[in-house]
Amino acid sequence: MSSDASKTTFTLEQLKLHSQSDDCYLLLHGKVYNVTEFLDEHPGGDEVILAETGKDSTEAFEDVGHSDEARELLEKMFVGNFEGTVTDDKPGTKVLTPNGPVPVEEVKAKAKEAASSGSSISYFLPITFFVGYLAWRYFQ
Repeated sequence: MSSDASKTTFTLEQLKLHSQSDDCYLLLHGKVYNVTEFLDEHPGGDEVILAETGKDSTEAFEDVGHSDEARELLEKMFVGNFEGTVTDDKPGTKVLTPNGPVPVEEVKAKAKEAASSGSSISYFLPITFFVGYLAWRYFQ
């Protein structure tokens, strides 16, 4: 952490200016990090990080349970401290995807739909195998 970076402070408005894939800052534990160069390397994909820009990302970062190595990487990306408060997300917040910005609600709906379609097959497959087994035993 350089002494110059520790003197730099960011407001919410300034933080929101750095919310693109070519200029991406995150707010974690009251500190601001330039994660632009790390987007392509992030194991969860760049969409995960881009969805957390322009707000306090601390809860999302901690919920995932990042490793000590990930925390060490952050130290190298520190650019300054945060000044002010962060309000909750407003409806209509967008997630930047390769196809352009997409509302968060749409991303959540697609994820929920994908999860529910996967669960119906988890019932269908065992029943199919069971019926097949019974048919095999009957014709033996």
